[in-house]
Amino acid sequence: MKVSDKLIQRLVQAVFRDLKEQNTMTFKEKEDVVFKRACAIVANEYAREQELDQEVNRMMDDLERQNPGEFQRYKMFPLLKRRLAKEKGIIL
Repeated sequence: MKVSDKLIQRLVQAVFRDLKEQNTMTFKEKEDVVFKRACAIVANEYAREQELDQEVNRMMDDLERQNPGEFQRYKMFPLLKRRLAKEKGIIL
């Protein structure tokens, strides 16, 4: 899924707002520094998931070439993605 920088910022702002309202978070650094770092982390995780999707699609293409006519992509994609995510330590 393609996620814009603006959407990532809104997501991080919402999380920060909720954590501050519940008094479960205090900052040791300036809030804007922490905010930028959090946005970078979220963007990096989305990029890792996109790479995973591309790898799964390549694997499915190979499997489809090996087993023409009897391959169901819509069933295999989530299975392969979950397995590879677990192997690579990516949380979906």
